[in-house]
Amino acid sequence: MNFAAAMQGMWVSLEAGSLLCWLGLLAVSWLVVRATYSLFNALRVWGSVGGVQVGPGLGRWAVVTGATDGIGKAYVEELARRGMKIVLVSRSQEKLDQVAREIEEKFKVETKTIAADFSDSQAIYKRIQSGLDGLDIGTLVNNVGLSYSYPEYFLDIPDLDNTLNSMININITSVVQMTRLVLPGMLERSRGVILNISSASALYPVPLLTVYSATKAFVDFFSRGLHAEYKSKGIIVQSVLPFFVATKMSKIRKPTWDKPSPECYVRSALGTVGLQSQTNGYWVHALLGWITTSFPVCISMKLAMSMNLKLRGRFLKRAKAN
Repeated sequence: MNFAAAMQGMWVSLEAGSLLCWLGLLAVSWLVVRATYSLFNALRVWGSVGGVQVGPGLGRWAVVTGATDGIGKAYVEELARRGMKIVLVSRSQEKLDQVAREIEEKFKVETKTIAADFSDSQAIYKRIQSGLDGLDIGTLVNNVGLSYSYPEYFLDIPDLDNTLNSMININITSVVQMTRLVLPGMLERSRGVILNISSASALYPVPLLTVYSATKAFVDFFSRGLHAEYKSKGIIVQSVLPFFVATKMSKIRKPTWDKPSPECYVRSALGTVGLQSQTNGYWVHALLGWITTSFPVCISMKLAMSMNLKLRGRFLKRAKAN
C-alpha cells in the first residue's frame, strides 16, 4: 500500500509538472507571437513611406481646433505646407489672427478663423457650423484639450466644478460636436480624414490625472468605434495617443529624442494615417506604448501614482514657497 501510494503520488506530481510545462510553453508561445506581430506591425508602419496622403486630394480645406499653440499649430503648419487651406478654431481672436497671417505669408494658402471657447455651452457650434458652411473639408483635427495644472486628488482639484465642466466640454463634447458638423460633408463626398488627439494617458487609468485620463480614453474609444463604422464609406478616423511632446501644455520647453517638438511629432503622426486607426504617432512613443501595455494595468497605475505624487509634492512645495 505504501509503494502504491508513493507511485500514485509520483504520477500526480509528474502530471502536475507536465501541466505546468504546457502552461509555460503556451505562455512563452503567446509572448513570442505577440512580440513578432508587434515587430511586423512596427516595420509596416515606421518602415513604410506612409499610408494615406493627407492633403488637398481629400478636400481643399482642413479644420484644426486648438490651432494657435503646440500640436494644433504644428498640424496647421504641416497641412498648409501641403497646400491645404486652413480653418483655425481657437479661443483667442488675437492669436488666431496672428497665426493666420503667419500661415498665409509663409505658405501662400487661404485661411479662415473662428473664435470659439469650447468650455462654453452648445451655442458655439451653431456659429462654427455657419463658418464652415460650403467648404470642401477633407481633414478635421480635433486637437483642442485641457489638462490639470498639476496632478491632484479628484476632490482637491482647484475650482472643481468649473474645471470638471470645462474639461468635459473641451476634451469630449468638442470632439463629438465637431465630428457631427464635418462628417456629413465627408460622407457625401466619400472621402475625408478625422484625426482625434487623445493621449497616452488613455492607455490605462492615471491616478491624480483621473478626469483627464478618462476623457482621453473616451476620445480613443469614440475614434476607433467611428472608424469601424465609416471606413467602408471612405472615411478614416484615427485616434492619436502621444506621450510627452515639448509643448506649453506639457511644460516641456526643450525637445529631446523621446520628447519631440510638435513639428517633428506631427510629421511623424501624419505618416501613420491609413496604416493605424490607433497610433502613438512617433516611433519612440510607439515603443513606450508597447512596453506600457505589456505590463499588467495594476502595475502601470501604481507607477503612475508614484510619479504623480512626486510631481504633486514638488508643485505644492513651490507654490507654498512663492
